[in-house]
Amino acid sequence: MSEENLELLDEEELDNLVYLSDEDGNEVAFEYLDSVEYEGEEYVVLISTDEDDDEVVILKVEPTPDDEEEEDFVTVESEEVAQAVFDIFKERNKDYFNFAD
Repeated sequence: MSEENLELLDEEELDNLVYLSDEDGNEVAFEYLDSVEYEGEEYVVLISTDEDDDEVVILKVEPTPDDEEEEDFVTVESEEVAQAVFDIFKERNKDYFNFAD
């Protein structure tokens, strides 16, 4: 995202942005939608800021090994866990989003 695009975003929108590196090392912006606790673990639900990409990303939150106050987002390997987290998210947010089945 260029600096010009960042300037167009208001401060509230910037607070909801999470930047992750893709497999090529490029920084990609995601909008934070919600945090979900499932089986004692915390997960975040994100969506790409790319208008052509409406896929939701679910990542597990883990403390950074070097700094307990920092957090890392890691890929959820289990499709069952990802689906369970997404189902909780959908139920909690059904009044705010239109979900396609």
